[in-house]
Amino acid sequence: MIGLVMCGGKGTRMQSREEKLLLKYKKPLIEHVINALDNSKLFSKIVCVTSNNAPKTREFVSSLGIEIFDAKGDGYSNDLGESLSKFDELVFVTSGDLPLLDSEIIKKIINLVNIKNVWTSILVRKDFLKSLGLDSEFFIEYNGENCAYTGISIVNPVQTKKMQSVPESYVILDDKRISVNLNTEKEYDLICTT
Repeated sequence: MIGLVMCGGKGTRMQSREEKLLLKYKKPLIEHVINALDNSKLFSKIVCVTSNNAPKTREFVSSLGIEIFDAKGDGYSNDLGESLSKFDELVFVTSGDLPLLDSEIIKKIINLVNIKNVWTSILVRKDFLKSLGLDSEFFIEYNGENCAYTGISIVNPVQTKKMQSVPESYVILDDKRISVNLNTEKEYDLICTT
């Protein structure tokens, strides 16, 4: 399985002069995610999807010896689709802004997901986010509950190469380690005070 870290976004909602994934929570945000994937010992390799939107982030992850896939920087979905086309084995996709991600929650997610599914996205309940003082811009209804995407999916890229829509499966997992997705200054301040 490939560990794929999405880290080529503009991070405009953070409204910071520094690139979002280089903001520090003990160490740069992106480094927490890379370390979690590496410490899980589940991945044949870790690849960071970068773009010209975040050149310092590209430089930083490259300095860590992480393989880079340089996408066009046309948005999360387009960059993800572009990068998935390069792989022939299962891909664990994660956003680069999950500073509480650790190897144990990665293992738990992989054990919960049916790897025969083409695409499984991990969700958290809206109520759980609210209990943490967090919110999301986008919610979907799944099994009668309002849920938010965590930025984590497990994808079989071989079955997505046909450029057709694929069925998306879901797993709800209310866990702080995957719920704290830093997109705004408020979220960053919240995590830094814990």
